[in-house]
Amino acid sequence: MYKIKFGTDGWRAIIAQDYTVDNLKRVTEATGRWMISRKYKKAVVGYDCRFGGKLFSEVTARVLGHLGIEVIISDQFVSTPMVSLAVVKTNADMGIVITASHNPPSYNGFKLKSSFGGPTLPSDVAEIESIIPENPIGSVRSLNELKNEGLVQFMDLEQMYLDHVRENFELDSIQKNIRLVYDAMYGAGQNAIRRLFDDAYLLHCDYNPSFNGRAPEPILRNLPEIGEFLAAHPEYNFGLANDGDADRVGLFDEDGRFVDSHHILLLLLKYMHEFKGLDGKVIVTFSVTDKMAQLARHYGLEIETTKIGFKYIAEFMQTEDVLVGGEESGGLAVKGHIPERDGIWIGLVIMEFMAKTGKSLKQLISDIHDVVGAFDFSRDDLHLEESKKQAIVKHCENGKITRFGGIPVVRYENIDGHKYFLEGDRWVMIRPSGTEPVLRIYAQAPDMKGVKEILQKAHETLNSIA
Repeated sequence: MYKIKFGTDGWRAIIAQDYTVDNLKRVTEATGRWMISRKYKKAVVGYDCRFGGKLFSEVTARVLGHLGIEVIISDQFVSTPMVSLAVVKTNADMGIVITASHNPPSYNGFKLKSSFGGPTLPSDVAEIESIIPENPIGSVRSLNELKNEGLVQFMDLEQMYLDHVRENFELDSIQKNIRLVYDAMYGAGQNAIRRLFDDAYLLHCDYNPSFNGRAPEPILRNLPEIGEFLAAHPEYNFGLANDGDADRVGLFDEDGRFVDSHHILLLLLKYMHEFKGLDGKVIVTFSVTDKMAQLARHYGLEIETTKIGFKYIAEFMQTEDVLVGGEESGGLAVKGHIPERDGIWIGLVIMEFMAKTGKSLKQLISDIHDVVGAFDFSRDDLHLEESKKQAIVKHCENGKITRFGGIPVVRYENIDGHKYFLEGDRWVMIRPSGTEPVLRIYAQAPDMKGVKEILQKAHETLNSIA
């Protein structure tokens, strides 16, 4: 029997190979029985734009309802943050999202959310994983039967989310100052942005479960159209992209230049502390730029680094006063919202920053560079045979890498992956993905030319490892 294993952010598998109705029933039954053991009674279930999402969400709802758990189910595709917010708004005990987030279109997945509106804590996920049965539950009652019994209720989670947005942002000011180009990457944010910005220029905002063959991850190489459009249309001044379930974010300035998550985090910290006058702890994952620590110290704020995965940030947000939290991959959160990464919400915060200051995104980034110094960042993903990947990881663990080409390593950290600090305000990091068969290489330098040089030398070094 296939062993279901939760990764960095939920269970993900290839549709029809391992992501099947039977395996979904197994993980849902474990989730339901774990809820019952905790005396939890209500769950919210949603799905994004991936293939089979509606079917898989209904199977999930039927299994939970069959076990006696009350289920609120989305009546259309929704973003992950919409489910997380609905958990809070409806006083539910759990949320389940049928999504594989930014993974390639052949994948689907199963994310767990807790009553506080963020990722379920790793210790709870481990308990659920440990009780997944070997065989799927037998026949379960239909949705109509469960509806008639009061155990299943359909609800418009997108409308609930948009009402919340309108309560928390000065949308008139944002709409007046921002001409938006939006790339949904065929994902679940498309309808919400269409409803919030009726004059936005929309890219890939139709239903396409194959994502046109491209993984819906909002990184530069996956977003050629949005930058080209902004560069050619000066009447538009801001670009926003979200991943498949719209919890991650990528931005573009008015010139069509991509703005990575490191710079977005720095902008969020500046806006939340300097302009909104808020304090709190800064929490970042291991792959985030060291410039965040520099800016936090500049403001006299405490900063802490976690393992990679937003669930570790969410855990802090349950017990401490967190001002800004985030990870390199585009999952970011701020004080005053649910402890959840939310790509649309973060985009709105930055638009609000622009509207209130009258500055362009490029000008705001220049202000940041005046404090912490200019820098660029990029990431390469290596698809390797497992034996080659493990050989590289073992080589890193044994401390055998002391230089990349002619560049010596001056400091090394291994909180979650292998991070090598180099002279000249540069670093490179090597880490296997927690959700895909991929080895990631991250690099930072004062400019993109330096970043590309480091990545090239990293490739050469890794390719030399047997």
